[in-house]
This record gives sequence, structure tokens and C-alpha cells, in this order.
Amino acid sequence: MRHFHLTLLIAACLCVCWFVSPCSWGGTPDPVRIGATLSLTGKYAEPSGMVRNGYRLWQKQVNARGGLLGRPVQLIFYDDRSSPELAARFYEKLITDDKVDLVLSPYSTPLTAAAAEVTTRHGYTMLAAGAGGEEVWSGRYRNVFGVYGPGKRYFVGFLDIMASNGLNTVAIVYENSSFHRDVAAGAVEWAGRFGLKVVLCVPYDSGQKELPDILKQVMKAKPDGLIFSSYPKDSYLMLDLMQKAKYRPKALGLPIASTYPDFYKEAGPIAEGIFGASQWEPDERIPFPGTRKFIADFTAFAKTAPSYHAGSAYAACQILENAINHCRCLDQFMIADFIRSLDSVTITGRFKVDQDGKQTGHNTIIIQWQNGRKEIVFPANMRTAPPRL
Repeated sequence: MRHFHLTLLIAACLCVCWFVSPCSWGGTPDPVRIGATLSLTGKYAEPSGMVRNGYRLWQKQVNARGGLLGRPVQLIFYDDRSSPELAARFYEKLITDDKVDLVLSPYSTPLTAAAAEVTTRHGYTMLAAGAGGEEVWSGRYRNVFGVYGPGKRYFVGFLDIMASNGLNTVAIVYENSSFHRDVAAGAVEWAGRFGLKVVLCVPYDSGQKELPDILKQVMKAKPDGLIFSSYPKDSYLMLDLMQKAKYRPKALGLPIASTYPDFYKEAGPIAEGIFGASQWEPDERIPFPGTRKFIADFTAFAKTAPSYHAGSAYAACQILENAINHCRCLDQFMIADFIRSLDSVTITGRFKVDQDGKQTGHNTIIIQWQNGRKEIVFPANMRTAPPRL
């Protein structure tokens, strides 16, 4: 009996040691494994590349600081090919097969919702670093926290600029998907608040098939301003159609593509004067702590300037690191409770969420391409140049 109790005592001690300091038998700390999917191919590939580099830069820097809880960070990525079904399958694999300690989010509202279905079922916490659609915070998912300002507020500043400069009518064309439907619904609501008349509001499913005819409808409606809400591929297609038609409204606003460093070069002369809705800009004049260092570090790491997609991904990692260091553990629910209570400032600005995880502290800014470079034109307290119409 004495030997039996001694065996139990030794086993208990081994279990305690394993829990307090999970190490391999060689004495090297096991890594904190963090998984995510990214769209390295497909319609979301361009912004996903920025998200990936934002995550990887943080990994490099956090490991240089000693990792998390004294353990190195290992990132595990799968290419979801811009498919919600594939994203869901890979998050299942990350959690059940790879047994990751934590997850980061994919890019886009549809893929984040697919991932959230899995993380909610398994009790994981996820910072949504690339989603602004209301679908993710509909009450269906648990412990998913938004970094972006909501899609319905994307073009508030653009519509404010239109109204302030005597423009009266606006047309809205949008991809028929969850995020862009939110952008359009918000634009309609805020146009009404600013006294602007919506002369056309039309969704589309296939850019190649539908945009030529939709552009004719826009030209017939003769709006003072146009909001075209789409992902980059269709944005460039619409701009090409507008150039061929020799058509340009007084104010033209695009999300996503217009915020990219290479947009002016990719779009050509029509880029001059285009407005864009952005979550953050790589401008050293932005007063958030760490912004200047992040711009320099990212540019050296990725060999290109960051877009807001990269900044938001890095900010999500900052928040996760903060939560883990505060909780001193990897418990999903303790991390979630801490994030839910936060009211802080990252490199991209204020972070504060409501009880459902929806971002309430951060709002979009409006940029405009002027003389070949991006200028911040809204809000006034961050303005680097006045808007031009």
C-alpha cells in the first residue's frame, strides 16, 4: 500500500510540473501554437497577403521578446482559397488535429463567419482582424471580437464630405455578399441623415456579366457621387469600364482596393481624386502609439508599405498578447473576458467592443488620392489635406 501511495504522489507531481511548465523532455519549451487560414489564392488574396505579413511580423517580434509565457510562438497557416467551406474545414483541423492553443482569424466577413462557427463550437476565442460585416456579431457566435469599425459606417465620412460640399445625389452599387450589403445599407441610412438623395442602389452577383449594364444605369441616373462597394478585382474592372465610357462622377468612393499602396499605379489616371474608406493609414502623422515604428518595421519586413489590413492584423496580435500576459495563461474564456473589458489604443487606434464582441470604439477614416499619394481627408482632426471635388 505504501508503494501505491508513493506512485500516486510521483504521478501527481509530474502532472503539476507538466501543467506549470509544458516542456519537451529535452528541456526546450513547447511552442504556443496559433492557427489561422488565409486566402493565398482566390478573390481575397490581395488583402490576405497583407494580413499574413502582419501576423508574421508580430510572430518575429514576440519571439524576439521571449515569446508568450516564456514559450516561442509557432504560426500554422492553411490556404482557404477564399472559400468559406474550406476555411471551416481547416479551422476544424487546426483545433482537432493540430491541437492549436489559439486561433487568429481569416480575412473577409464570409470566411470569418465560417471560422466562427467552428471556434464557437469548440469554445475558442477569436479576434476578427479582417471582418466588418454585421453577420459575425448577429448573436450566433461566441467570443469573437471585431477589430474593424463596422461596415455600415464605412462611408459616413464620404457622405459627410459630399453634403458639406453641396452635392445632392448619390448612387450605390455593391457586390451581393454580406459585408458589401452592410456597406450599402449603411450608406443608404447615412445618406438620408445628411439630406442626400439615393438615386440608384443596385447589387450585383457577377462583375463580368453585370457591371457593363449597371454602369449604363449609373450614367443615366447622373448622380453627383458614386459608392462602388466591391473587392479589388471588380473595383479595377469597374474603373476600366468607366475609363472606356469616359465617365466620372464628381465624387467616387471605393473600399479596400483604393487603400492599397499600389492602387494609383494599378488603376492608372482615373485613380486621381478617388476616395477610399480605410481602417487606418501608414502615415507617420497619425498619433497612435507605435504607428511610426510599425510602418518602418513592416516595410523592412515585407518590402512594401502596409495597408490597413496589415495594421489591423498586427493590432489583433497586440491585443491577444496583452490578454495572455495579463491572464498569465492560455485559458480561452479568461482571455475572452479580458478582451471584452478592454478600452485601449493599438497602432490602428481605439479598441473597445460591446458584450457581443462588436467593435464600438474604432471608426473608419476617408482617404483621397491627390497628386499620386494618399491623403487623409476625414475626420478633420486627422486630416492631412482638404478633400478635392
